[in-house]
Amino acid sequence: MIERPDYIDKIYSYRDTPFIKVLTGVRRSGKSTILKMLMQKIEESGVASERILNYRFDSLEYEGMNAKEMFHELKDKLSVSGKTYLFLDEVQEVEGWEKVVNSLASDYDVDIYITGSNSRMMSSEISTYLTGRYISFRIFTLSFAEYLNFAKRYREITDVHKELVTYIKLGGFPAIHLQEYTSDEVYTIVRDIYNSTIYSDIVRRNQIRRVDQLERIVRFVFHNVGRTFSAKTISDYLKAEKRTIDIETIYSYLEKLENAYILHRCSRYDMQGKEILKTQEKFYLADTSLRYSVLGYDPNSVSAMLENVVYLELLRRGYSVYIGKNNDGEIDFVAIKQNEKLYVQVTQEIRSEETMKREYNRLLEIADNYPKYVLRTDEFAEGNYQGIKTIHVADFLLKKEW
Repeated sequence: MIERPDYIDKIYSYRDTPFIKVLTGVRRSGKSTILKMLMQKIEESGVASERILNYRFDSLEYEGMNAKEMFHELKDKLSVSGKTYLFLDEVQEVEGWEKVVNSLASDYDVDIYITGSNSRMMSSEISTYLTGRYISFRIFTLSFAEYLNFAKRYREITDVHKELVTYIKLGGFPAIHLQEYTSDEVYTIVRDIYNSTIYSDIVRRNQIRRVDQLERIVRFVFHNVGRTFSAKTISDYLKAEKRTIDIETIYSYLEKLENAYILHRCSRYDMQGKEILKTQEKFYLADTSLRYSVLGYDPNSVSAMLENVVYLELLRRGYSVYIGKNNDGEIDFVAIKQNEKLYVQVTQEIRSEETMKREYNRLLEIADNYPKYVLRTDEFAEGNYQGIKTIHVADFLLKKEW
């Protein structure tokens, strides 16, 4: 197992607190492995192995298990001498799991860690199930720094800027970086992850009959990553293809794709009025490889995928991320975390003075003194222009602090 210390340290800091630790995220992002790492760390701290219980509820062994059976299975295994550490993987597979977890957390000396992938583990659902009892951790696919740590196991890393190209093409699902795969092999693996998410977590769970409609919406969104659009935009696009679908259904499908962690919605932020706008949002993918596994690789998409990896890195570091709207245009990202704020423009390269003015002037118009970045991938990606830092995307992703 390759360590993912950022997650381990963050989650472990809540050990032995009354909160249920909930790990959520897209399928195959590494939640189960992180649970194993946490179990190992707790055992290494001196806890006897019999006080650490591990269950994976998507196993055939537990198929058809109900809440009462789950409760008795776990209760009967609790330690009589000291706290029991419960690791419950894919817990949503048991109907009524939340009653079991609530009961154990209330009445027994336990420390509980759970994972889930699908829409029943969204924060809105968890807050209903585990009111005031939990703390949630979103597990993302590998960051660029984590990807480099994986890649170092089987080859020498000589140029992190070139590695960014590979990272964007192949994405960050941990399973595809345990050894060297060809692009075709990677996209086959990722397509299987995508299909299992679409058909198990969305189609089957929500009893969707018009699967073709859902797939067309997915393809539209994947093709338009990093562009603002609305449900009406999608509706008009489908009408042009002689396929009619009402706007409410489109909204519903987009929400379900978010609930399954395939998509992230990025709202616009009015920088004058200091309010979040509800129209013309952008969507980003849980991993860049999802686009290429569904649509095929297209070099013209690299600019959008650069935005995607920067957006995900901002989320990983705990920022709420918005598109900044001002009078003359948009800032790619306004990232806010408590009293911190960042402004970020992402561009593949700057080839003309006109492009340079556009990218920098939008940031220069912002009157405050929070950090401002222009991220590029060309050989001139360095320096400082009137307080705006220019940096290569790869170097930005690897910086410990911004």
